[in-house]
Amino acid sequence: MTAVSSDRPAPLRHAALPLLAVLTLALVMGVFRPPSPSVGPIQPAARPLPQTDAVPGRLPAELKKPVKVWVHFTDKGVHSPAEHAQALDQVAATYNPRATARRLLRGDEAKRAGALFDQRDLPVPPSYVDAVTATGARRSVVSRWLNAVSVYATPEQVEQIRALPFVARVQPVARGRRIEPADVAPVSPSSVGGDANRGRLDYGLATEQLTQINLIALHEAGYTGQGVVVGILDTGFHREHAAFNDPDHPLAIVAEYDFINDDPNTGIEPGDPGGQHYHGTYILGTLAAYRPGHLMGGAFDAAFILCKTEDTAGEYPAEEDYYVAGLEFIEANGGDVATSSLGYIDWYTQADLDGQTAVTTIAVNIATANGVHCCTAAMNMGHDSNPTTSHLGAPADAFQVITCGAVNSNGVIASFSSDGPTADGRVKPEVLALGVGTATVNPDTVYSYSSVSGTSLSTPLVAGAVACLTQAHSDWTVDQLRDFLFQTAGDYVADGTYDPLYVRGYGIINAYQAAQDCNGNGVPDLADISTGTSTDVNGSGIPDECESVGDLNCDGVTDFADINPFVLYLSNFAAWQAEFPGCDPLNGDINGDGTYGQWAFDDINPFVQLLAGG
Repeated sequence: MTAVSSDRPAPLRHAALPLLAVLTLALVMGVFRPPSPSVGPIQPAARPLPQTDAVPGRLPAELKKPVKVWVHFTDKGVHSPAEHAQALDQVAATYNPRATARRLLRGDEAKRAGALFDQRDLPVPPSYVDAVTATGARRSVVSRWLNAVSVYATPEQVEQIRALPFVARVQPVARGRRIEPADVAPVSPSSVGGDANRGRLDYGLATEQLTQINLIALHEAGYTGQGVVVGILDTGFHREHAAFNDPDHPLAIVAEYDFINDDPNTGIEPGDPGGQHYHGTYILGTLAAYRPGHLMGGAFDAAFILCKTEDTAGEYPAEEDYYVAGLEFIEANGGDVATSSLGYIDWYTQADLDGQTAVTTIAVNIATANGVHCCTAAMNMGHDSNPTTSHLGAPADAFQVITCGAVNSNGVIASFSSDGPTADGRVKPEVLALGVGTATVNPDTVYSYSSVSGTSLSTPLVAGAVACLTQAHSDWTVDQLRDFLFQTAGDYVADGTYDPLYVRGYGIINAYQAAQDCNGNGVPDLADISTGTSTDVNGSGIPDECESVGDLNCDGVTDFADINPFVLYLSNFAAWQAEFPGCDPLNGDINGDGTYGQWAFDDINPFVQLLAGG
């Protein structure tokens, strides 16, 4: 396996801060257009891990061949306040301006207050890395976020590395297994059918899976992922399918990198194992497909960053250093959303899944603090009815990651869908989408499609919804988007809480309702109604204070002054129209049954209830 080195395409340098106000405005207005695919990737920024052992234990002394280890450093090589300030200024001056604007807009509290960069964004000192490789160890990944380098080293080399004065600790690079599809089968659009009703866009095979999460309604409201950049961490991506090559709607790629082979090509390459590209192409198809009447992705107008981080040749295809490098790459290239269907548990236990131990979990925590909305699969290890046991894999335990389980088309939890809670008792998975028979592209053909099962397929459906919500509310922080998504999910709306068995979380997402906050109180409309904060006498799903329902004199409010107009409306509809020209007759359809005007006496009781405030 070729090491990932610093000999990547030269970073594109930007004058970040002078453009900050303009770019922030562009994000808010949703007018960003992704840079040309010819723009080179930008070198990622870094943050250190806490200086404690994330995975306790020593390397087996009997091993003679090199093994992969993390080497964590004590500092970033800047020791005075002046040096530190100068180094931060250098990072700010050269950082991707879109990533900078995202941090200011959606990052954690410190970033939104203007502290956009800190020591964790400084580069790892090259002299430290050189000293490590001088032992004969072979470099793989350099991580700013972890203040570390991963290397292949023998036990003897590890001991030499440990003796270096600036080395904090050495630990194994954890490996994991890809969340394999539970089932794959061919499927054709003619066997499912699309939705050509009333001239609407025909979603073909995706109709069911996107309707279940109410994402088509959000698309029809104008939110299809336009101006949003989604990063995918997976095996590789074969982009020859017709659904990626519509002449009027080609797939938009902002940046891509193969962290396994250390090159900028995430497609099929000589020497790749057979099927290397399968899983990543499934995920890309679920998100980005655009072939009306056949298959439509959940965020078909988004642009994408592709990261090839899994080597399918080995028993443990997922190595956490590649994941960290890929996530840094997504953040540094201006990604808004990151999604992955990986799970790391072989080198961890459920007790380690506390949100602050596993390396990939820590990396996701850093990404979300930088304003990246992150989605990940819960894993396919099944569940039980015991709320004290769990079957998760890192980074599903990250504090602000959206962890996704799977259901079938009837909303029943899939048998393979993993359960929580985390080791520290938090709800995981949090949300659900279709993961049984999810439609996507066939990665080996140009025109055929596949039905694939697994939490790895429900996750990009959720990520597509998140991308569309990001377009609708580009200023929402990571926590705000999570809150709106959870409070409008099916189980929470029905029960007012999450699943106490930690299997279903808050339920199946409702993308359209998650975007709705008509009264601007920071709470989804659906939650306002379900908690009784707002009334909804006509059952429209819109709080009454946001509608003109009951306003029969059209003065902008519904009050006792509407009683006489309402009586006229019921008794002499033509006279009401003459007295209040331009007033919408549907204002009198209080119960929302579609009938209105004269003799609509079934609206009387709802009208009285509306005036009484509920």
